[in-house]
Amino acid sequence: MLKGARRLLFRLKQTCARHAVLTLCLWPALAASDTIQSAEYTDPTTRYTHGVLGDAIEHGSLRLTLQDGRKVTITLPQSDVFEDTRPRLADLDGDGAVEVITVQSNARLGAKLAIYDAEGEVAATPNIGTRNRWLAPLGAADLDGDGTQDVAFVDRPHLAKTLRIWRFENATLTQIAELPGYTNHKIGERDIAGGIRHCNGAPEMVLANANWTQLVAITFQQERFEVKTLGRDTSRDSFAKAMACQL
Repeated sequence: MLKGARRLLFRLKQTCARHAVLTLCLWPALAASDTIQSAEYTDPTTRYTHGVLGDAIEHGSLRLTLQDGRKVTITLPQSDVFEDTRPRLADLDGDGAVEVITVQSNARLGAKLAIYDAEGEVAATPNIGTRNRWLAPLGAADLDGDGTQDVAFVDRPHLAKTLRIWRFENATLTQIAELPGYTNHKIGERDIAGGIRHCNGAPEMVLANANWTQLVAITFQQERFEVKTLGRDTSRDSFAKAMACQL
């Protein structure tokens, strides 16, 4: 995956020993065949004082573990943080190697959805445009059955409450649909509710309606949304049952 023209400025670091203080080594250019095995946010920081996830701590770095055991750390500039619950792994381009889906927030422009591989940023949506404005991912799947992967998230789940779908193709994200009136997060919650489930038929996005009185499953087929009500219980237990195809 040679996408160097689309990279953010970042530092690549190799962790040579498993210690609290990392040992830095010379890092050769990464080969296209490098495969990510896991990802985690590191470098906790309080420089972005939004607190939408229940505390003032966000993260300044993304650490990737490759299949051969090497570790790559992508460090954001001081203006940005990862404002997220966890990085998500998905093979978005169909090459057999996963990319990493993140929420990256800027001190002036708010959040964007950013996709990384072991070389750096692959693609990103525009920032929302205002400080302390956030988005909550649902996940990735071929939602409309066209053979390409789509990424879904709720834009400003406490304000705009708009479901957005972006297609990932040729290392580019393009918005293909939006649906207002749905959410997956309340201010202060440390997790994001719902996600994308695979039960029978097309992938379904599990969310709540805007005022949290209905649990719903939403499909996007033939350029149309279809909303199915699963019940009125929007507790985390009910979300878990829905994700397990029990509702």
